[in-house]
Amino acid sequence: MDKIESDAAGRWEIKIYTPDNRKEWDDFVRTSRNGTFLFERGYMDYHSDRFEDYSLMAYRGGVLSGLLPANLSDGVLQSHGGLTYGGWIMPKGKIDGGDELMLWQTWMEFCRLHTIREIDYKPMPFIYCVEPSEEDSYLLFRFGAETTEVNLSSCVDLRNMRGFNKMQRRHLKKGLSEGVKVWETDRVDIFMNMIAECLSERHDASPVHSIEEMIRLRTAFPDKIRFFVGGRDNRIEGGVCIYETSTVAHCQYIGTTESGRQINVLSVIFDELINRVFCNKNYFDFGTSNESNGRILNSGLLRHKFSLGGGGVAYRRFRLRP
Repeated sequence: MDKIESDAAGRWEIKIYTPDNRKEWDDFVRTSRNGTFLFERGYMDYHSDRFEDYSLMAYRGGVLSGLLPANLSDGVLQSHGGLTYGGWIMPKGKIDGGDELMLWQTWMEFCRLHTIREIDYKPMPFIYCVEPSEEDSYLLFRFGAETTEVNLSSCVDLRNMRGFNKMQRRHLKKGLSEGVKVWETDRVDIFMNMIAECLSERHDASPVHSIEEMIRLRTAFPDKIRFFVGGRDNRIEGGVCIYETSTVAHCQYIGTTESGRQINVLSVIFDELINRVFCNKNYFDFGTSNESNGRILNSGLLRHKFSLGGGGVAYRRFRLRP
């Protein structure tokens, strides 16, 4: 039995987000210990036509002390269906694990009251947190959550780098000898067309974002969503879209042309991004290498990321019932 001390000042109240709360929401995300710009309403709301927003705001003693980016789908509360990660966003230095336990007890009661039959929960990978914030991993265990998905990402610890392996160093040398240059671009349309062609040819897939959506997001977050390309004679032969957070440079899209693959353009781009542009971050995240909710591992893709210095970070997903 947990020994929990609670008084009026320590009680939790949960409310459903409305657009009137936008400023309060965004201000909290920006000062939280585990929030990123993906949780700001300017990012979340771009796909509001595809998801019924059901984000929650938790108040402790009348003070906003937690946010849950979420949507509702057929009685299932998802955190969030349009985002890679999520979970409860918490403030810096104020709420401990016991406080969060009381929050989750209140949250379960809230879900039962609102006839939510299931919760689809994607906690924040630790690399994105500015302070340790894995209390929800403990609480998932305590509330009997079931693991439904694990995807394996590849991440470089920029504070303790292993560096490129011998093969990648050869690729880098060749790319530089071919005259590959790297630069940042604002031509989102050209970049996304290259990505779409690359994904179609090599993976029979298409980008998650349309050109129009990516332009809108880049306009809203010009210092967070950045596009780096490489090639010869000012021709774009490969590129990487970076989502930049406080601690991580995350590769949202990676693509090349056929000529770019022949001259190892990505080795030159990644060398520039890892060793110079984002060397002040904690981590450089290449993204996941899975299909079918983590049950299929693209070993070749994973090996390529490993050759660039990346090690494993798990992106997890859970199911629990109130």
